[in-house]
Amino acid sequence: MAQTNNNQQVALVTGASSGMGKEIARQLLNDGFTVVAAARRVDRMADLTELGAHAIALDITVDQDVQDAVDTILKDHGRVDVLVNNAGFGLYGAVEDVDIDDARYQFEVNLFGPARLTQLLLPQMRERRSGKIVNITSMGGKIYTPLGAWYHASKHALEGWSDCLRLELAPFDIDVVIVEPGMIQTEFGSVLVDPMLKRSGSGPYGGLAEKVAEATRNSYREGGSSPATVIARVVSDAVAARRPRTRYAAGRLAKPLIMARKWLSDRLFDRLVMSAVR
Repeated sequence: MAQTNNNQQVALVTGASSGMGKEIARQLLNDGFTVVAAARRVDRMADLTELGAHAIALDITVDQDVQDAVDTILKDHGRVDVLVNNAGFGLYGAVEDVDIDDARYQFEVNLFGPARLTQLLLPQMRERRSGKIVNITSMGGKIYTPLGAWYHASKHALEGWSDCLRLELAPFDIDVVIVEPGMIQTEFGSVLVDPMLKRSGSGPYGGLAEKVAEATRNSYREGGSSPATVIARVVSDAVAARRPRTRYAAGRLAKPLIMARKWLSDRLFDRLVMSAVR
């Protein structure tokens, strides 16, 4: 990995091989950052390296991978000014049907991996009394949908973890920002549906699984979701702000559904959510 220009701030973006992560990395390059793009699929970041990014292999669930990546980045660049914890995926299926090891893996990717990476990068941020940590959660961290118990649990956990982290790091002038995407044009929908149907497509939850699958397909068809560049611009604005907001909700349905969850009773919100899968 090439040495960084000392005049440029360094941004690390996880899950940069596709979707929001790739667009965030591209946007931060345009903003003048030295960008380290991290993902398991390094070959899928070739377009980012052509733009000037430094691609690095990282499986966020493997602790040695995380430690090695941090050691390499700090050796070659000296610091990380902006950490974007974007890597994540959605595990869907009835609670009864999801293997508990799969549920643990959901938390490893969506919570414990980002938490470990953050732990390892915090000492150099504290020493410099400077830095921004941007955690990509989801509107799913504030709402809930049928068959998404483990996914929503992991995103709710990431929200709460981020809030506590913000309080702990405020005395060191390190910002913690939460970005809550709505429906975004990524691999999320296609990666979600087939495994969900395999787990819960037959048996007592089969009818519900089919309805959730159809609703998901419809949501991610053209026009049903926002481009990933919407989230990239939000991250760019948050990183550039002298005093960023604690939360940014963006993308189709994010703000209205989060607002509905805030103001509707549990039973009314239940009806709203289930109306989409009838």
